[in-house]
This record gives sequence, C-alpha cells and structure tokens, in this order.
Amino acid sequence: MHYTLHQLEIFYKVAKLRSVTKASEELFLTQPAVSIQLKKFQGQFDIPLFEVVGRKIYITDFGEEIAIAAENILSEVNAINYKALSFQGKLSGMLKIAIVSTAKYVMPHFLIDFMDKHEGVELNIDVTNKAEVVTSLENNVVDFAMVSVIPKHLKIDRIELMENKLYLVGGKQYRCKNQNITKAAFEKLPLIYREQGSATRAQMEHFIASNKISTYKKMELKSNEAVKQAIIAGMGFSIIPLIGLKSELNNGDLQVIPMKGLPMITNWNLIWLRSKNLSSIARHFVDHINDNKSDITSHHFDWFEQY
Repeated sequence: MHYTLHQLEIFYKVAKLRSVTKASEELFLTQPAVSIQLKKFQGQFDIPLFEVVGRKIYITDFGEEIAIAAENILSEVNAINYKALSFQGKLSGMLKIAIVSTAKYVMPHFLIDFMDKHEGVELNIDVTNKAEVVTSLENNVVDFAMVSVIPKHLKIDRIELMENKLYLVGGKQYRCKNQNITKAAFEKLPLIYREQGSATRAQMEHFIASNKISTYKKMELKSNEAVKQAIIAGMGFSIIPLIGLKSELNNGDLQVIPMKGLPMITNWNLIWLRSKNLSSIARHFVDHINDNKSDITSHHFDWFEQY
C-alpha cells in the first residue's frame, strides 16, 4: 500500500464529517480534489471504506476502523511536529476555546495576530450556546471560554474584552424609523427568540419580565444568524447583540428600533477556570490579549460607538 498522509487526513475528515463538501471546506480544498484523493485512498483496499446512497455518504464498519487508525496516526504526526517546534524554542500544540454563537463575530479578531505569530499553534473553536460553553469549561474540555454572562457557580479568572450591546432590531419593513417604540406597540410585535440555554434569550426574557411587558413568542431559532435572517425576511423582531449586524445595518436590511431601557449592555469576557494549570500556549495567549485588546477593539470595532 502506498497511500499518503494527505489521503489519510482527507479520509479521516470525510469519515468524521460524513460529507465531502464539509471536509473540503475544513481542509481548504475543492470538492473535486477531495473526491479524487478519496478515490485513490479507496483504491488501496479491496474492502469498501464507504458507500454513497443518493447524495449521502455512509462509512462502512471497516471504514470506521480505518478512521480510528487514521486519527491515531495523524495525532502522532502532529506530536512529532510539535516536538520539532518545541526544540526550536517555538510555541506548539493545541489551543481550545468554546464560544457562544454571537462571539464568532468577536473572537477571530483577538486570535488572528496570535495565530500568525505562532505557526506551531493549532486552534479548536467550539461555537455553541452559553449552557454548553459553560459545561465545556466546567469539564475542563477547553482552555478558555468567551461569554457575555459570567457563570456564578464557577471560580474563574477573566479578561474583560469589550461591551456587548443588545438592541431591539427589525427589518426594513418597519416604518417608524428613529422613533421610540412604546410599550403598547412592542406588545404587538411578533417576537423571535433564541433557544433555551442561550444568553441572548436570557437577556431578552429579563428585559421583557422586568418591564412587565405582555407579549407573545412568534418563533424560536437556534442561532443569532438564523434570527437575523428571519428578521430580514420580515418574520418578526428580536432583542439581539449589535455585534453581528454591521453589514445589515449599513445596507438597510436591518434597523435598530429605539426603546426606553435599551440597549442592554453586558461585556464580552475571556474566562478560564481559576484552578486550571494553563499550558504555555494558554499563558502566552492571555499575555497577548492583555497587551493588545485596546488596539484590537479600537481597530475592528470603532463602528460600535455610533450606536
């Protein structure tokens, strides 16, 4: 057999994601390139590694065994690479971060320079809701988490990064621009909520309850991106973070609707368990954030100040 590490990595990604398309995206390759290498890898074996039924790919039992072996081999190769970089005095290894879904508009800006500077550092980011982010941190699955609401039951250290502002947002169909919406008018709006466990949902529910607003729920969606698209389509209104709305506000697809008591302001925080023994990579990342957060926020989020 003469398969390559590249082919092994491609098969492992396809087996893990159950999709040639998703594997090509993660590997930054075209779909035809992935398909060609996958076919060459299969050609090394007399037993099928996968089956294609309709438009879906199914991994055979034999393929699952090969995927497990591939994961172990690739892990060992990465360990060799890490050791080589370590002997050269360079940072090497994995940085793991769990972030709430809205933080995907923020976290990359705090990572890009660090990742460019340290080529031996690999990054694993899990994007999910607040409840699952906190669980990952509590179970020591990740080095850091990025949240806007601090989990009170955990002893954590943190770096406050920047403000998180939540506004009432509607589509371009809403006609009372630049006028404060009344409580009575708000109660008539079809509202779009995030799912249970979302910090954005908790903030929205807190605002409604604290202002004794009687309203009804139009729908529930599992990401701020889905909420945003539903608002653009005219399906309803929501109280959501400003951070992910820059393009849509600029082109007029969305608008901030002024209302007494808004915006609700929290802060984005990078947090980690106080008891955690941070790796060398994690300690360097903390130093990077402390040294550069002011420059990063002023450079990438100056538009924030106009709201």
